[in-house]
Amino acid sequence: MTEDRMKPNGPVDVQVDYGDDERPSGRESRMHIPDSLPILPVKDMSMFPRMVLPMLVSDQKHARLIDDVLTAQKMVGLVAIKGETPSAQVESMDQIHHVGVVALILRMNKEEDQNAMRLVAQGLSRFRVVELTRTEPYLVGTIEPVQDLVTNDMETMALFSNLRGLFKRMLDLAPHMPEELSTLAVGIDDPGALCDLAASTIKLGPEDRQSVVEAIDVRERLRRVTTLLNHEIQVLELGSKIQSQVKEGLDKTQRDYYLRQQLKAIKQELGEADEGGESEVEDLRARLAEAHLPEEADKEAQRELKRLAKMHSSSSEYHVISTYLDWMTHLPWNQTTADQIDIDAAHKILEDDHFGLDKVKQRILEFLAVRKLNPEVQGSILCFVGPPGVGKTSLGRSIARSMGRKFSRISLGGVRDEAEIRGHRRTYVGAMPGRIIQSIRRVGSKNPVLMLDEIDKLGADFRGDPSSALLEVLDPEQNRSFSDHYLDVAFDLSKVMFVTTANVLDTIPAPLRDRMEIIEIPGYTAEEKLKIAKRYLVPRQRKLHGLGAANLAINDGAINALIQGYTREAGLRNLEREIGAVCRWAARKVAEGETAKIVVGRADLQEIRGPARFSPEAAMRTAMPGVATGMAWTPTGGDILFVEATDMPGQGRLTLTGQLGDVMKESAQAAVSYVRANAERLGVDPEFHKTRDLHIHVPAGAIPKDGPSAGVTLYTALLSLLTDRQVRPDVSMTGEITLRGMVLPVGGIKEKVLAAKRAGIKEIILPAQNKRDLTDVPEAARQGLVFHFAERMDQVPRWALATKSSAKAKHK
Repeated sequence: MTEDRMKPNGPVDVQVDYGDDERPSGRESRMHIPDSLPILPVKDMSMFPRMVLPMLVSDQKHARLIDDVLTAQKMVGLVAIKGETPSAQVESMDQIHHVGVVALILRMNKEEDQNAMRLVAQGLSRFRVVELTRTEPYLVGTIEPVQDLVTNDMETMALFSNLRGLFKRMLDLAPHMPEELSTLAVGIDDPGALCDLAASTIKLGPEDRQSVVEAIDVRERLRRVTTLLNHEIQVLELGSKIQSQVKEGLDKTQRDYYLRQQLKAIKQELGEADEGGESEVEDLRARLAEAHLPEEADKEAQRELKRLAKMHSSSSEYHVISTYLDWMTHLPWNQTTADQIDIDAAHKILEDDHFGLDKVKQRILEFLAVRKLNPEVQGSILCFVGPPGVGKTSLGRSIARSMGRKFSRISLGGVRDEAEIRGHRRTYVGAMPGRIIQSIRRVGSKNPVLMLDEIDKLGADFRGDPSSALLEVLDPEQNRSFSDHYLDVAFDLSKVMFVTTANVLDTIPAPLRDRMEIIEIPGYTAEEKLKIAKRYLVPRQRKLHGLGAANLAINDGAINALIQGYTREAGLRNLEREIGAVCRWAARKVAEGETAKIVVGRADLQEIRGPARFSPEAAMRTAMPGVATGMAWTPTGGDILFVEATDMPGQGRLTLTGQLGDVMKESAQAAVSYVRANAERLGVDPEFHKTRDLHIHVPAGAIPKDGPSAGVTLYTALLSLLTDRQVRPDVSMTGEITLRGMVLPVGGIKEKVLAAKRAGIKEIILPAQNKRDLTDVPEAARQGLVFHFAERMDQVPRWALATKSSAKAKHK
């Protein structure tokens, strides 16, 4: 036999459990539920019978409902809304669930916003809405209270006992639950009440909560709550398992990782995927398929992609791998630009971009011609060597333009870390590929023109030797499989055209220099500078300063004055700065209202740029015996230098000053020894070393000087002093000397001749073996110069010394 308690068909009295501070005076603990109640639609039915919960009412329509309820029986019917209809717009039975909970309002507080109310309500009983009798100003309906349908059989009791155990298990796993709930659960004898209590303590969705509210049959309610409670326990046990696995040694970062892993595990258990990470993995997989990587690179990329797919997007390793794969997919493994080599067009481009440099242009056109006839040839690496400002870098841009290739410039000046070339290994934080791979990705082509600028200024320290790393890059036999440490796979650089630039060759290691074809770019003569200034520099600076040909003209005399009196260089940078200064002066005039065309002549430079900084000083410096004019090579081009000699009473000591290197000091000692050994033949007092001390000085003492090429100049200055004959002011000289009187060849003839030409020298003494080097000197520079070629030191006085003078005696 079963005993059923069916819901009554009329008003019902329910037991109300008041708190000590909520029990109204004089009110009975049992309350009568009327047949008609105000209906309050709610989004989520969180209220169950016997529960006390806070509620927030913010809608004006429902605020009026609460006001009316508080002045009457203080009871309201809570029903859940179907779908997404706003609670204030519910007007029919079709928009709400028909089974809800009658709630007694125990307390009400109004917020600062007068339309918002905070309530404390207690669930009394389930009810069913029969019909809505009024919709304005709020819902009112006819209701019938519903009592639980209880069947006291073995299945019900078993379900009840099982639910009590599950509830206690859930309370043990959930540390945030109050301990009193466990004691309360033991004391509950009503299965329906235990179901409502358990359902109220776990997080459920609106549909699950409503299913518990509508379960009038207690046995069915026990089954539903048992299922929901089992799922909650599985989630809690999974969280406990994850916690036990990562519990030891957690620092803050590890704790964050654990929480994210826990969230991931919960989402996976609930069937929710990590959409962001999965979408990025799929995007990378698609990009790898489109990139068509070589077999080795594709294998490595797929291996890293599999690792990435197993990681959470918040992991630090995740970002390292995703960045690596991003580099792999963006590199131009197969993208190239088609060469458009037209020799005539390339010649025109070089002529338009650069004045002079005929030998350099000829070599570039030969290089392009070979490329056109045999595109697969592994051409040599070009290295442009010359002083600053002669157009080395712009030549690389012209080559790229003439070939139709993309261009990228890599500055190597001051680079001391090998990783700048080969990249960093991915084990380091912030690792990146080297500059070679970065440039190739930037241009998006596998065959660009890469200019390695200032290759002579590479350094080396404890971080490695970048010049050694460049050996593989610049070797056509090795760069087919260049390995960047970051990529860790081979990348083919054989299609890249490398062009390097340098100011000097001495600092480039021999193995690296051997891989390049050296093309020397000399400095410009004054005539070439004038033409370049008129064709390129003046128009460019006028445009840069907002001027036109109608505003400003600089005549040839002014440009020549800037070249000779305000600059002293092999290149053109300082000259362009000086022209820019003239343009700024003219721009101010125009801005102040000058309307007439401004023509700048030589005489105007005194006002614009002040007095000239340089003047021909050879005549002034050699006006007395003991001073000779030499020629020197510097990284910025050639220059002239003066050697001064004097004597004083003493015992034959030799003093050398001017911050001279060991080789130059040895040249001075060799000159003194040669003069002493051949004193009578040279017209020098053989006993001069017994009563006189000699002092040889090279001015500009703050600048280090070294090398054997000043030997002839040292010898001439010493002979001039001892024979009391001036050195001719329009003569300069260079050459190494020996104790046997030989004049040996030296380097840098082209730069030295150009420097002498700029200084106003008319005659130049060179070693006889350097005669062949004059073919490198431009024809325009050789015009107006007389060259003397010396094989022996005895020939030099005939060309260098003037007739005997009384200048020394007059000076004394």
